[in-house]
Amino acid sequence: MKLNLKLVSMAAAASFALAGQAMAAPSCGANTGEAATGEPIIVGGIYGKAPPGDFSASTDAAKAYFDCVNENGGINGRPIDYRVENDQWNPEMAAQAASKLVKDAGAVALVANGSFIEMAVNAKTYKEENIMSMAAACAISECFESSNIVSTNQGPLPSNLGAAQFAQEELGSKNVACIGFNIPNNGPWSCQVVIDFMQSRGGDGSMQLLNPGAPDVNSALLEAISTGADTILMNLPAGLAIAVLKAAEEQDLRDSYVWIAPTPLYDLSVPAALGEYWNGKVYVNTELAPFQLGGPDAKNWIEVMDAYARPEDPRDTFAQSGYLSATYFVKTLLMMDPKDVGDRAKVTEAIKNISGYTSDLMCGPYYVGDTDFHMPNHAGYMVQIVDGGFKIVRDCYEFDSAYFEPHIAVEKSLGLR
Repeated sequence: MKLNLKLVSMAAAASFALAGQAMAAPSCGANTGEAATGEPIIVGGIYGKAPPGDFSASTDAAKAYFDCVNENGGINGRPIDYRVENDQWNPEMAAQAASKLVKDAGAVALVANGSFIEMAVNAKTYKEENIMSMAAACAISECFESSNIVSTNQGPLPSNLGAAQFAQEELGSKNVACIGFNIPNNGPWSCQVVIDFMQSRGGDGSMQLLNPGAPDVNSALLEAISTGADTILMNLPAGLAIAVLKAAEEQDLRDSYVWIAPTPLYDLSVPAALGEYWNGKVYVNTELAPFQLGGPDAKNWIEVMDAYARPEDPRDTFAQSGYLSATYFVKTLLMMDPKDVGDRAKVTEAIKNISGYTSDLMCGPYYVGDTDFHMPNHAGYMVQIVDGGFKIVRDCYEFDSAYFEPHIAVEKSLGLR
């Protein structure tokens, strides 16, 4: 997850991270080199942009990829008409956005959605309208526990768990304090799995929850310390996680605790914002491949963004996720009978049949399946803030929790394990 309370744009930083890796013309869809001119295929996208944050990186990246696809033959000659709505973190506007795209425009699918709000509001609508949302920036339980939503990003539950697991196994953590938002389907949902994990391994944990409208990080930090924790987990957007670390720095608490975080703190501007004091002391879980790995999809993502996105559009984890959801969607449509790609029911069926898609951006295979829950991405990396950047300290590893048992069962049934 990533609430993009922007410190600086990551555009230049991510491009720099992949410097020296040839920036060629991007590969998109059928790669015909000719613009699609047929009947458009309507696809929707919903993102949240307003206080407390900006999730638009996911739909921006999907749009960039779709624009590239449309210049390279589209879907068997048909361009993708990608229509995007901002829910502004407002439940009523989220419902209106879904109605506009799904009922009025007749979209065949939603791609790269990113929001706290819209998934909770619209999950029932997507099921009733038999439309799939191939999301990219999910941060609440409904996104992962619904029949018609599947995301390429992990969300806070796996990413927090991955950070805590690394700390328990490698850093000697025994008691983790999880500081998160007091949003039931976000903070309590994702912090509780960390507490359960720590207790399952003979340790303990607690949660300290912030009012998202008026977060008091100093009070939360003091409350976390009072629990006897030896590890502080910042289940927060990058800006607020930095605020916690700055408050800790003022009290010179760096060496008294282990400091860990989920993906939001994996922002290439963070090491400079934190400064020398925190060098080597902060560990972050990443939902997708760290930028410096630079595999074929990682390179193509940057090439697509550089060619088709705006310079100010972030090159961050949500942008990676949006790109990945868009590529998987296009791959699925290109394998369908061309006469069916404008038929929502046929597109929904094809998406639910996705199994075994792979990318160097994800640790494991991407799949959907016809189930009431979807979380294909539940393995990741750990990085450490070192010398103004991020050092990979653990390659792809599975996260250990009973929460994933149903997902593993599905993967076994699909022959993915």
